[in-house]
Amino acid sequence: MSLMTNNGARQAIMQSIRAHLAESALVSGGEPITVFSRADDKEFSAYRPETSDSLVKMFSERLESVGGNCVVARDEDQAARLLTQIISDLNQNGAAKRIAVSDAPLLSALARGIAVEQLEVCPAVAKLFNYDVGVTATQTAIAETGTLILEAEKERHRLISLLPPVHIAIVRSEDICLTIGEALTRLRGDGKKEMSRAITFTTGPSRTADIELTLTVGVHGPKELYVIIIKNDERT
Repeated sequence: MSLMTNNGARQAIMQSIRAHLAESALVSGGEPITVFSRADDKEFSAYRPETSDSLVKMFSERLESVGGNCVVARDEDQAARLLTQIISDLNQNGAAKRIAVSDAPLLSALARGIAVEQLEVCPAVAKLFNYDVGVTATQTAIAETGTLILEAEKERHRLISLLPPVHIAIVRSEDICLTIGEALTRLRGDGKKEMSRAITFTTGPSRTADIELTLTVGVHGPKELYVIIIKNDERT
């Protein structure tokens, strides 16, 4: 009797998850795609954005809805200027004197114009607690949830994105996927390679709530998140 009750409860929970995942995927515009179905085999349709502009817009809106900040650059030169501007604005409050940068090749070019007290590529872990800002690239992003995905195998960034109180991430528009399923497929590639040993999912600044639902930002990670999207105009 207990086993039957547990199985029934489990099925009810799974049905609820499927239904809510399906409904959360309902976004306007583009061609319909089939998503999860309920227990009665009823299919739900989501709509794929028609252009990368639509994915950029969706990602930006979802990120900002959870407390992140997002700006769009038309090319790498503008992205470098935006990065310098963000750090300059933070520096007005003394919040960006020490900058830690990951070893992604893209960042070596973007960070050239930054003038701060200290800028170091992949500093020792013990030193990272003394840095004000961590700057990383992003391998993939999810438009549906405003989530960044960082792979440890692609750059040394994991703690740079987690320990400093401000995280600035750079993502290319062509690396933004609609759903988590598409993002994971991209990470797996052709299936011949192993996935990275450490994959970090970041959705907005760090948030923590206690049992009384009192929300605190920045306890277990950055309290501020800035994302610069570099557009690829050829796909729009």
